[in-house]
This record gives sequence, C-alpha cells and structure tokens, in this order.
Amino acid sequence: MKTVIENAAIATVDGAGTEHASGHVVIENDRIAAVGAGKAPDGEYDDRVDGSGCLVTPGLVNTHHHLYQWATRGLAADHTLFEWLVALYPIWGRLDAEITHAAATAGLTRLATTGCTTVADHHYVFPRDGGDQVEALAAARIRVGVRLHVVRGSMDRGESQGGLPPDNLVEETEAALLGTEAAIDRFHDASAGAHLQIAAGPCSPFSVSERLMTGAAELARRKGVRLHTHLAETDDEEKQCLAEAGCTPAEYADKLGWLADDVWLAHSIHLAPEAIRRMGATGTGAAHCPTSNGRIGAGIAPVRQLLDAGVPVGLGADGAASNESGGLGEELHQSLLQARQRGGPRGLTTREALWMGTMGGARCLGRQKDLGSIEVGKLADLAVWNLNGLNYAGITDPVAALVLGTTPPVERLYVGGATVVEGGALREESEDEIARELAVASARLRETV
Repeated sequence: MKTVIENAAIATVDGAGTEHASGHVVIENDRIAAVGAGKAPDGEYDDRVDGSGCLVTPGLVNTHHHLYQWATRGLAADHTLFEWLVALYPIWGRLDAEITHAAATAGLTRLATTGCTTVADHHYVFPRDGGDQVEALAAARIRVGVRLHVVRGSMDRGESQGGLPPDNLVEETEAALLGTEAAIDRFHDASAGAHLQIAAGPCSPFSVSERLMTGAAELARRKGVRLHTHLAETDDEEKQCLAEAGCTPAEYADKLGWLADDVWLAHSIHLAPEAIRRMGATGTGAAHCPTSNGRIGAGIAPVRQLLDAGVPVGLGADGAASNESGGLGEELHQSLLQARQRGGPRGLTTREALWMGTMGGARCLGRQKDLGSIEVGKLADLAVWNLNGLNYAGITDPVAALVLGTTPPVERLYVGGATVVEGGALREESEDEIARELAVASARLRETV
C-alpha cells in the first residue's frame, strides 16, 4: 500500500525542527518513504490525499492514562487526590473485564480522534472476581487500532498496612509480581513495529510496599521492559513519604533504583532542584498531565526546569475520572498555558509543546527510534489536522494554530500506514455503539453507589 499526503503544512519534529509550509509525506506499507517540500515524487499511489489547509504532525503519544476510569467520570468533582481515591476505590473494586473493555474502547476512541496514535495505560486495579483485565485492554486496542503500552500495575499495601486502598483491592506481593510476569510473557511484543507492549508499574509509594517496588524493577530489567509509577504528585504524598521513609518521594525512588533511563514517572510536580537534576542525569522520563493536575488541584509541574535539565518529558491525558475530556490534542494547549502561568511567556514555546506530545512521549516509552517524528524509515504514525474554517482563519503559523487554538479536527490518523480516523471519526467502529456500551457498563458499575 502506497499513500501520499500532499499540499499540507508539515511539522516533522525531527532533530533539526524541519517544517514545510507546503509539502508531502509518502507512506509505503507501515513506514514513511519520503517527506519534503512541494509536490510528491511522480509515481503510482494507491491513495492520494489532498492536505490543503491541513497540518501533518507525528501522531501524538500519550504517556499516562487509566482507561478503566472512563466508567467513573464526573465523580468526586471537588476532592483532593487522596479524598478522590478514597471515594473511588470502592467503586473500582467492582470492575470486571466487560466494564474495563467498554471503558477502554471509549477512552482509546477519544484519544484517537484527538490525534493520539500511541497510548500508555497504567492499569493497577485487579479485583479478585474481575476476570482478565489485561486481555480486556488488549481487545479494546484491536477495535480502535492505536498502539498500546499496557503498564501492568499493582498495589499490595492496603489500609491495614498504612496504605490508601482498601485491603480487598490489593494483591499479595508475589501474586502481583507473578501477574506482571505473566502479562509480559503473554502480550509483550519487543519488535520495532509493536502494537502492544507491556511495562511494569507498581502504582505509587502510598499504595505499594518497598518489596514490590524493588521486585518490579528486578523483574522488568530481567525481562527487558520499562518501568512506570506515579511520583511526586501532591504535597500529601510528600508528607507521607517523609514521615514513613524519612525522605522525599524522588529520593525514595532513587534509593530503590527507580531513577534510570528505563523509567518514566507520572506527574513529577513536587520536585526539589536536586531531584530535577538527578532525573536529567539518569535519563528518567516524566509524564506531564496538565489537565488532570489542574482538575485535582495537585499543582503545576516544573516543565521548564525539567526540559532544561534534559529530562524526557511527555504528555499524558491521565484517567478520565480526573480529566473528563480525555483527549490528548488539548494537552498541548494546557501544557503551554500551565508552563507560562508558572514561568511567564517563555515558560514553554509552541514547538516545545508539540515536541513533548510527540518525540518527548516516544522517548519516555523507549520508542524514539521508530516513533515521535516524521522521518524516512520511521513508522507511519501521523496526524493530519484540519485547519480550515473560522477557528483558524488568519493564523498563519499552523503549529501556533494547533497549540494555541481550539484542538483542530483530525482529518486523518494513520497508525503504521493504516487509516484509523477519517473525517474526525473512527473508520472501522461506530462511536454511537461504543458510547452505548460505555453507558451500560458505567451504569452497572455505579448501580450500588
């Protein structure tokens, strides 16, 4: 299959920041065969797409999500993080595979229709009678067509051990490690063009034991997969960590071998300057979730300082119970606004916001050789944004239109050269049917609330 997109503005997000005011991208099978200014080379094409008035970027990479939470949007709307978790844990304890599948399908659909081609989903809730949760996520990926990194999460520290989750929602430490290893052995694809990969992800310092943190790190490194956890999200977390471990969350993670180039951390808000320097020196990634951070009132991440320290920073939509919109395109906009609220108009540029949403995310997931930029030989994961119409009229810089304006409609979304979104909607599935499935699943989950 050979496709050409032409007459479009192109932001490649390559190392030189190459852009074309009017250019072309050629896709051959699942890879990018050519990119450049002007018309495409002469030849036979199976599909010729006129990108007039559009901007082509790499597909966005979502570095942190909780897809199951699409079934519990709108609850605990005015709570702090710890209050929010306490309110929702009992509801999540009733998850089953059917509910998780419906929620994940809806969440992935929303992400795809807002420009996202790769999703890292941190799934840490495994009710005893909940069925095969990882299979439910993998099946949702197939329906929607995006790439998925399932972070097989875990919690082993319930209320009786000083943790936050109820005891009936945590696993035994060894069971959690065995479950993670089983997910890796069954689902992880280590190939360059992988559509499904697994990472190890103990949930957070306030819901897992030190043994689970160190055990997961040993397992991940033995199996050659990446590591992910929540860290430094709120002041409450830091107070608890100081009281229990005598150090900050970042210092605790470092002590356990969790600051390294095979690790990316969600949120990374409350960090001392030394912690930021340490993350940069070790190549530890950060998943920045601006809308969720604002919804929970957790704080504004020090993105400017993280980038200046050389930290790979990606964007995350986070779970839809703390970001009811659930799209990724709008996180470009929110990341820029929050960085400037913290550091003034030079806190973040439009191109840096786009870099975080593409190449920064690819680096967090260890996929930078094949994803994150439009370069010959890389996987053909592309978003074609429609900048025609009133919302963008008069904005001459297409990247500024994308980042500063209303999130544009996605005219086409390609994942490995296959069209996933066309004309703003999924190509292969009915969004109305997906919405109906979600409504039924959500009602069943909440029926005893």
